Amino acid sequence: MLHICGTPALDRSQFQVISLTGRLTTDPEVRDRNGTQVGRLRLAVQRARTKDGEDRGADYVDVTDDARGRFDVIGLSTRRVVARVTVGAGANGLPQPSTYSNLTTGEGSAAMGFYNIAKGDAPYTKWLADNYSISDNYHQPAKGGTGLDSIYLGFGDAIWFSDANFNPAEPPHNVQIWQSNPDETGVVDEVENPNPQLGTNNWYTQDGYGGGGFGFGGPNTPLFGGGSYTNCSDSDAPGVGPVLNYLASLPYQVDPKCDPNHYYLLNNYNPGYFGDGSNAYTDHNEVNYAFTIPPTNQRSIADVMMEKGVSWKHYGDQWNVYLGDKYQLNYGTVGAASDQYCNICNPFQYQASVMADAAVRTVHLKDTIDLYNDIKNGTLPAVSYVKPSGWVDGHPASSKWDLYEGFVKKIVDEVKQNKELWESTAIFVTVDEGGGYYDSGYVQAVDYFGDGTRIPLIVVSPYTKAGHVSHSYADHVSILKFIEYNWKLPTISKRSRDNLPNPKHEKHNAYVPKNSPAISDLVDLFDFDTH
Repeated sequence: MLHICGTPALDRSQFQVISLTGRLTTDPEVRDRNGTQVGRLRLAVQRARTKDGEDRGADYVDVTDDARGRFDVIGLSTRRVVARVTVGAGANGLPQPSTYSNLTTGEGSAAMGFYNIAKGDAPYTKWLADNYSISDNYHQPAKGGTGLDSIYLGFGDAIWFSDANFNPAEPPHNVQIWQSNPDETGVVDEVENPNPQLGTNNWYTQDGYGGGGFGFGGPNTPLFGGGSYTNCSDSDAPGVGPVLNYLASLPYQVDPKCDPNHYYLLNNYNPGYFGDGSNAYTDHNEVNYAFTIPPTNQRSIADVMMEKGVSWKHYGDQWNVYLGDKYQLNYGTVGAASDQYCNICNPFQYQASVMADAAVRTVHLKDTIDLYNDIKNGTLPAVSYVKPSGWVDGHPASSKWDLYEGFVKKIVDEVKQNKELWESTAIFVTVDEGGGYYDSGYVQAVDYFGDGTRIPLIVVSPYTKAGHVSHSYADHVSILKFIEYNWKLPTISKRSRDNLPNPKHEKHNAYVPKNSPAISDLVDLFDFDTH
């Protein structure tokens, strides 16, 4: 994600933010349009040092508590988790195949790889890290995929299944849906169940984004599966008890944030609205995606900013094309008709207060074409979220990291060319989540849903110090805390994660907050006094 913010050293009314997100994935069964397994990766930039300061390069990892303080920069690595060859994640309730083995999963072996910065990999990422500020203790906010982690970038919280009146309700659970479409109607179970099927080692009973229908078997195939919600207030619900027991065992108090009888979304479902503001959940067109969360009236940072008069926009790459292709029939198409807009990456597309009001929607949701014009003309809002399309977001198989670097560089260069804008700007560059790969960094339990593993965060601004590394614990909600700090805004709600305090640390361990749960507001990435 890339955010641009005016500096608090200036008039706060001139403070601006842009948010841009590259896209990695934890999706266990992500495949391209041809059904080929898509590789996944975790990105960061790492240089570890020994006690005497010797640079050991990206191959040196010491994970002891004492050693954590010697990490200068987070590592850029791609690593595959061994458990993935056993779980059957994304199987949507189907039985384990009789031919199942670690060779048939499509997951491969426990491969471990990395980007060798010293040999020239990811050169622009390294240049940014060397010349601006970086966090080596920044995390994805939830243990889920792109959709859930993007939701936290807007809501600072998980969202839940609701009825047409926005009351909490149970999602379809072993019931037939879409009866109005006789060719695709089927029995689905949208409640997550990670307990192993009988006679298997770890093959989940129910987990996935859904099967059948358009995109998952083709039009006119019956719907099935879809386990992605949990009622985590019920300790007897599948998979819930062990997590709650773990949280209760910690030496600090953790509120799971699981309201009674609320079914929270754990992974990637389509948002409740199409780009034109129509309801995507109630649309049973044969080419629509059935596994869609209903619209929500939960509050996001957008509500807070609009209430306090802070201007904002979400710039989604290829948004204009998507408006004419709401079912995204041209997704993956090469050429002028291409529609690689990422709907699950836009947190505000889930939200009634933005999407159901045409006056709000048309002002605040824009294409990156509008971003470049606003940069050139000096008309950026105070806060801007920017999301590249699937072609240039760095996602494995469908994109490449150097394409994302190019996307970021174009924006950074254009902001710098507007001297007045650059002098009141900070750019936060990150990714959606860590891809599910192994990482040695400390992960803090902050509630039932997170945190997840580390991901990169680089802050590009004239108000940062070249090579500065922040060790203060942070995640995506820290960006919301930074927005609130700069414009003196209230938190989103009484339960949103932006209520957590800033971390306090022991002298010998800068990575683990002594006042957990706690997340940074990212102010320590700046050096306003010397500017």
